[in-house]
Amino acid sequence: MAPDQHPAGPPRARYGPRPWLAIFVIGLLLWLLTVAVTFSTRNANLVPTLVLLGSFLVPVTFVAWAFDRVRPDGVLTPQRLMAAFLVGGTLGVLGASVLESSLLRPSPWMWLGVGLIEEGVKIAALWLMAARLRPHRPRDGMVLGAAVGFGFAALESSGYALTALLTVKGLSLTDLVQTEILRGLLAPFGHGLWTAIAGGVLFAASARSGRLRLTGSVVAAWLGLSVLHALWDAMHSLAAALALLFTGTDWQWHLLETGYVPRPTSAQVGFITGLQWGGWVVVTLVALGWLRALARRTRPLDTAHREPAAPWQGWGER
Repeated sequence: MAPDQHPAGPPRARYGPRPWLAIFVIGLLLWLLTVAVTFSTRNANLVPTLVLLGSFLVPVTFVAWAFDRVRPDGVLTPQRLMAAFLVGGTLGVLGASVLESSLLRPSPWMWLGVGLIEEGVKIAALWLMAARLRPHRPRDGMVLGAAVGFGFAALESSGYALTALLTVKGLSLTDLVQTEILRGLLAPFGHGLWTAIAGGVLFAASARSGRLRLTGSVVAAWLGLSVLHALWDAMHSLAAALALLFTGTDWQWHLLETGYVPRPTSAQVGFITGLQWGGWVVVTLVALGWLRALARRTRPLDTAHREPAAPWQGWGER
């Protein structure tokens, strides 16, 4: 007897290794190889390769990780995320540079101004990249926002790396590498995280109407993210002020009263470093808690605005 014949169902997707992990491991190995060759040969032509690999490795990895977590029926594509990363990030950096140079002056409120400007231009860039995207699912908004934010972070880190390279004694490869390591460690907890929150709020406000809207919740998110951004940027200054307040000596206070900034002692340097990193941890926990709460609150909107689509076959389809 012939076996029962059943109609073949749609082919099931098979997934290969996590793409973000492959991107990170391969990119890290290439960066380490570039560091070794650059230090051994002292070839200045390798500096752009070193800067780009170090500045883009972590941001690109986290964009791939975020995309890998989006449900398969979403409307995001790798091409759209790449455009958001490059175009959105570039527009954000350029817009922030123009506005900061035109509007900001040294003052105690300068860091808040930086936060308002940079978070504002990233939201504007995100709005531009999402103008023709339908539907507006908050989960997609978070991923698209992360792409814009990480693009901003990658380009900003490139600038910091080049600035660290140039010293009065010539080119300092050590300072460049140290800057890239620090920026790479901090990259997941800054611009990408903040703009992911902005994207989720913007898409949640626009989900029911079908078009992007500037609502009170979007403005409130912009202001809240600007405060987190300002605290992050000002954390070293705040830590130094607290260290001076609690451990300052008479001669340090005397120098301060006469208009000079006193140099911290070796013990104070350690205290300042601990306060700075502790403050960064607090800001990060607040932002992560905000993102988690936003994802939970907007989950019904993700389900309600799910569109039928061909299943995403995965990065590692074979």
